[in-house]
Amino acid sequence: MILYRKTIDPDFIGVAASSLCFIHCAATPFLFVAKVCSETCCVDTPIWWQVIDYLFIIVSFAAIYYATKNSTKKWVRIALWSSWVLLLLTILGETLQLGFIPETFIYLPALAIVGLHFYNYKYCKCKQDDYCIE
Repeated sequence: MILYRKTIDPDFIGVAASSLCFIHCAATPFLFVAKVCSETCCVDTPIWWQVIDYLFIIVSFAAIYYATKNSTKKWVRIALWSSWVLLLLTILGETLQLGFIPETFIYLPALAIVGLHFYNYKYCKCKQDDYCIE
């Protein structure tokens, strides 16, 4: 039996989006190694693949925004936003080829967001439907 919920928990969306983002990041090297092996030109990341990065960052922004409104722990709110900023900076650095953050760094904030959403979901919920501040 499937239970119907009026609203979708932002932590659930955050975990799902961050997990998919992590899988997307982990799959990238394998996809492009296969591409380079099959083609000898055009080794740059396709635009459609980079668009996925920005879709994930938009969805994760919304999930973190709503999850932090209902979080009871200030450090979790700060950690979620800090991880999101690091994720954004890594994606921007990769897209603009700035080179100030290594591409492999992207795994750290992505996994942090997944873990923090899990923690927030389990331990940091308000008792009421209204917003709460620690």
